[in-house]
Amino acid sequence: MKKIFIGIVLLMITYSCSNSNASAEIKLESMVCGSCSSKIKQEISQLDGVVKIEIDDNKKLGVVKYKTAIIDLKSIENAISELGYSANKTEANPVAYEALASCCKIGTLVN
Repeated sequence: MKKIFIGIVLLMITYSCSNSNASAEIKLESMVCGSCSSKIKQEISQLDGVVKIEIDDNKKLGVVKYKTAIIDLKSIENAISELGYSANKTEANPVAYEALASCCKIGTLVN
């Protein structure tokens, strides 16, 4: 009985470690308007492993909570880049940037 109990406890510990959440700030320097933040929120919140994303339009800063066993920060930054926006040190995809509405462009790409 002791062995079963210890086995269950170890299994629970392993499971809880593999499903740990992380939180990270993402600088969104090329984000211009509320439409930009809405697009980023909508698309990034649908990524597998993303728990929550909040964006402060004035600070051009996003905070993302995600499951580390499913997705990493670099993948989230790359997904934002593919939308046409810079994310931390990941530059915006130039083709996606050119496809943005004119109100969402800052003239030149900023990283």
